[in-house]
Amino acid sequence: MRRSGGAGGKQTGARAEPARPLRSASQGDASARGRRRSSDPVGTAALAGVEVVDLASTPLRELNRRLHELAAGTRSWRILNPNGAHAVACGLDSEVDVEIEGHVGYYCAGMNKLATVHVHGNAGPGVAENLMSGAVIVDGSASQSAGASGHGGLLAVHGDASARCGISMKGIDIVVRGSVGHLSAFMAQTGRLVVCGDAGEALGDSIYEARLYVRGEVAGLGADCVEKELRDEHVTELSDLLARAGVDGVDAREFRRYGSARQLYNFKVDNAAAY
Repeated sequence: MRRSGGAGGKQTGARAEPARPLRSASQGDASARGRRRSSDPVGTAALAGVEVVDLASTPLRELNRRLHELAAGTRSWRILNPNGAHAVACGLDSEVDVEIEGHVGYYCAGMNKLATVHVHGNAGPGVAENLMSGAVIVDGSASQSAGASGHGGLLAVHGDASARCGISMKGIDIVVRGSVGHLSAFMAQTGRLVVCGDAGEALGDSIYEARLYVRGEVAGLGADCVEKELRDEHVTELSDLLARAGVDGVDAREFRRYGSARQLYNFKVDNAAAY
């Protein structure tokens, strides 16, 4: 069985890079900082263009409100002590860079649009759920349903992802340095799932037109999911995805490609047992 670099909790030290480079602290919006109200909660500080929020003293609802009310222009945020809080940095709708120092709970960076959210830890269920654009990077592992129903953008997980990774994906790109659990890419409509490690049972069950790439072993394919030829254009596509996700030391030609056999699009009595 082939092993991926960093799978199974063995981190290589490489971290994902967002589709656009992070701004330096000197490029922060100084004028917006000057408009901060004196009633802002204790535990928030602006340091060299980076807004620092400590969730040990700032309510999560207040943090998300401020992220949603950002004025025009890119801002950089650093969130301390998330301690497994749910729905951190959800519903963002601007080009903001958010660094989260620690582990997060359910639905971190869900419904994200344009923003880059970097989790320096593990993520609970539904990270980057319904991602529209932008990038979400998880340095550790992700629980079930990572990237579920994502319409666009990039989700990079540098550890493992649990069951149903990429379920019902609709255009999102997901790159997992480690392995994924059962029923990953279930009913995946479009988008690309790249797994540098192994995949669990029922990979791509009832898949539509998403492209799946797995470097390691596949425990079993789901209904209507078949292995397909890995051509040069797919190697080029894979190389680009791996580079965008910050995954190095992996040869794109070591992957196998999976997709839809297109036998479940219309009802056929001969396939009744597969429905």
